[in-house]
Amino acid sequence: MWIRYLLVLGALCGFPLCANAGPSLNVGVFYDYLDGDKSTYLKRVYNAGDSTAFVRIQVLEILYNADGSSEEVELKPGADPSVREGLMASPSRLIVPADGVQSTRLLYLGEREKERYFRVRFVPVMPEKDDEFALPEEEREAYKGALSAGVTVLAGYGTVFFVRPKAAWFETGVDDSAGRYQLNNAGNSVVVVDEFKDCSAADPTDCQPTTKNHILPGRAFGFDKQAGRVYRFSLIEGSEKKTYEVKG
Repeated sequence: MWIRYLLVLGALCGFPLCANAGPSLNVGVFYDYLDGDKSTYLKRVYNAGDSTAFVRIQVLEILYNADGSSEEVELKPGADPSVREGLMASPSRLIVPADGVQSTRLLYLGEREKERYFRVRFVPVMPEKDDEFALPEEEREAYKGALSAGVTVLAGYGTVFFVRPKAAWFETGVDDSAGRYQLNNAGNSVVVVDEFKDCSAADPTDCQPTTKNHILPGRAFGFDKQAGRVYRFSLIEGSEKKTYEVKG
């Protein structure tokens, strides 16, 4: 009995037996975009840890308010309660082996008249009795014991998923005045201000932290120009990318 327990423990954690056992997830990029002519998106989940990861995938819709704040809500049923609309993950539970990878397919169902936004959470969990992981009792207890011995903290990750309209179009206006520069999104899909850098013109190493900014339809991104500073960024509109340099 004990020999079998140790074999199960070793299979789940890897040798040496769980001295610092635990899964370590990597879900790739934080932002993902579903183009208007696509309905599915493959998302890979990597486990760089030394024990199996049991991952539950949760999808919430992000609703943005007029003041720029947002809230995350459960997906609401459509006009037909028997037909689910919105984003779903298939499968919604993954068993990712140590130093391995598994994939889930993010599938969007429903109308695509306007852009929608979702939070996709990848949450490592302890397998429980009679859950959808269907792990035998002996292996489940061995896994729990292994993680407890390693004092493991199960860390999850949340990504943002943009679902573009079926007929996405882009129109970004520029307001460039003496003291301020502003980009206005007059299209119907998000545009990205990527690798935004605010640096000293005299010393290229004197820079503020690089940022990534999303401009939702009908909204704007801008900054005050300061003398002696130079601002560089890439504007991404769907598959099109342009680079800009603005001097203060």
